[in-house]
Amino acid sequence: MTKPNLLSGMQPSAGSLHLGNYLGALVNWAKMQDDYNAFYCIVDLHAITVPQDPNELRENTRRTAAQYLAAGIDSEKAALFVQSHVPAHAQLAWVLNCITGMGEAGRMTQFKDKTQKGGSDSASVGLFTYPILQAADILLYQPKVVPVGEDQRQHLELTRDLATRFNSRFGQTFVIPEAVILKETAKIYDLQAPESKMSKSAADPKGLVNIMDEPSAVVKKIKSAVTDTDGVIRFDRENKPGISNLLGIHSAISGESIASLEARFEGAGYGALKGEVADVVVGAIEPIRDRAIELLSDRTELDRLLAAGAARANEVAEKTLADVYDKVGFIKPI
Repeated sequence: MTKPNLLSGMQPSAGSLHLGNYLGALVNWAKMQDDYNAFYCIVDLHAITVPQDPNELRENTRRTAAQYLAAGIDSEKAALFVQSHVPAHAQLAWVLNCITGMGEAGRMTQFKDKTQKGGSDSASVGLFTYPILQAADILLYQPKVVPVGEDQRQHLELTRDLATRFNSRFGQTFVIPEAVILKETAKIYDLQAPESKMSKSAADPKGLVNIMDEPSAVVKKIKSAVTDTDGVIRFDRENKPGISNLLGIHSAISGESIASLEARFEGAGYGALKGEVADVVVGAIEPIRDRAIELLSDRTELDRLLAAGAARANEVAEKTLADVYDKVGFIKPI
């Protein structure tokens, strides 16, 4: 029986992925590669929708790839590749741009959120059309499912709309993908602003636990996490976001239930909880960091793995693109 296709990816917008990326995405990707024909992408085309330093982008792309591999993505099971190594992503995006309405694209809430401060005049056209490139990323691989966070649901709905529209106008071409909103996935919050999701764009770097952080830095950040003053270790997202976040992080890594943690830490101080959470986090990410550093020490081998993944991705993507080009009326090259 042929495994269904699956695609997901993350931007190389920093030198390190963070704990939220690991627990919210990579842990699940590693599990899903056994049941799906998985394509995992480092989306460098998306990264340049905002200004980038070229040398940093190259470095961050390799560092992201190394962390994917170190966190459990198996290049034998899944195609791990860089988006710009598969030209069909940009080529299909242009075709989809041409069947997307301006109003439709303008309703994307992430674009509104990202342009709130500087205004739309300061944003690139690439940022505006970002969801359409994302639709191309997905549809090229004809996946039945796409693992996404709740914040990406609107983008996947656009993808489904564009696939349905293309199929209606030009004949059956794309599989209409279903969202897999990973309910059990841990949502990890900022250590200094625990009402907000952990993000690379954090206002305070102390709120962000990076996979590539030194263990001592991880411990310091967790021990400095914002809590509250009532001294009770209880999960209550609304009234005790800091403590709830620490309990959630522990549970996501250790597998121990929130209820069990609450019972075990009853009467203990916040320092005891922070100390144990720090130990659990370091125990999980230090081996990933060490393996990523090892992979980065041999750039030639890392680039070879990425080229092999791109070859597998190109094989599937080019087939889809050729069908699209034929259906919209482009002449095939001799």
